[in-house]
Amino acid sequence: MSANECVLADTRYAETSAPLPLWGLLALACAGFITVLTEAVPAGLLPAISADLGISQSLAGQLVTVYALGSIGAAIPLVKLTRTWARRPLLLVAIAGFALVNGLTAWTHSYPLMLLTRALAGISAGLLWALLAGYAGRIVAPHQQGRAMAVAMVGIPVALSLGIPAGTWLGQLLGWRWVFGSMSLLSLGVVAWARAALPPLPARTEQAHARLRDVFALPGLSSVLLVMVLFVLAHNLLYTYIAPLASRAGAADVLDRVLLVFGVASLAGISLVGSLIDRWMRPLAWLTVVLFGVAALVLVAWPGSITALCVAAGIWGLAFGGSPTLFQTAVARRSGPQADLAQSLVVTGWNLSIAAGGFFGGWMLKTSGEIALPWAAVALLVAGLLVAVPAKRAWAT
Repeated sequence: MSANECVLADTRYAETSAPLPLWGLLALACAGFITVLTEAVPAGLLPAISADLGISQSLAGQLVTVYALGSIGAAIPLVKLTRTWARRPLLLVAIAGFALVNGLTAWTHSYPLMLLTRALAGISAGLLWALLAGYAGRIVAPHQQGRAMAVAMVGIPVALSLGIPAGTWLGQLLGWRWVFGSMSLLSLGVVAWARAALPPLPARTEQAHARLRDVFALPGLSSVLLVMVLFVLAHNLLYTYIAPLASRAGAADVLDRVLLVFGVASLAGISLVGSLIDRWMRPLAWLTVVLFGVAALVLVAWPGSITALCVAAGIWGLAFGGSPTLFQTAVARRSGPQADLAQSLVVTGWNLSIAAGGFFGGWMLKTSGEIALPWAAVALLVAGLLVAVPAKRAWAT
């Protein structure tokens, strides 16, 4: 397809009210699923990885850290470097990157090489997340962007609720290398699917000379990003250290069920947001922060109750499930033609919050105990609500 045909295709998708292109959006969702699975599945395989490589579990845990660092360092530079490239080939390269690095991870017996492959996986993730939201928004009419984003983001809660437990089970059954090998093969399948189901899109000429500081200064964008950072930081303070919280509640032996409650509620959350976001983005944003705050308060009030932990996990999952869709849709609508560069800010802020949640959560756990974690989450969410409520322009539909 020529460049002019690509432009016409982009315009046609943006201006019509045709049904959602579900096959293309589901291909994007599968790409997101692989990304989240690649990021998080090592947490359930740490004992096996550390035993196989002859390293401590703390060193094996750095496989998650270097992944996040790869995303943080690569998202903005890669988007700026490739902003004049056609979008579909670039997206396919990002997905194919997971096939390569997961295959290398499954093959190597060298810890330094594995760290390198994980950093490269993070780089692929940084590029993919920066492209995914913009792609979903461009292949539908403007009034369908929220629902399209919800479909494209459904891979996140599916990975959390089903993919990671399944990966952990497969690792226990066949060995951890089979998990990464399977993800490599799955990535190749998604490359073929995306190539067939997604329309070609050109780069947006409007963003060829855009400067990051100008994008950050777009009306309402900084407010959305600040609320996102506070929300994701609160989430990672609790999710990273959910095991100590479960132990305090006497639920260490049923932690998998608690996480299942969280994952199922996340699926309900993204379904709710997807059905309402194109009309009710502002109240949904406020409700998301409030619900998560309620869940954290439940953990504060009843720290020793399994029932309270499960209730909190359900409310928390309901709030978190639709949050990526909310934040990325709000950023896409505020940034317009600069969407890809703006989404690179989302990727960077999200991963910085993951890293900060792990670091500060560990420090609080060591100095003040696990009860400090939900208190800190409450404080962060109150701050987020104080930013979100006055910033009405940031959440305009």
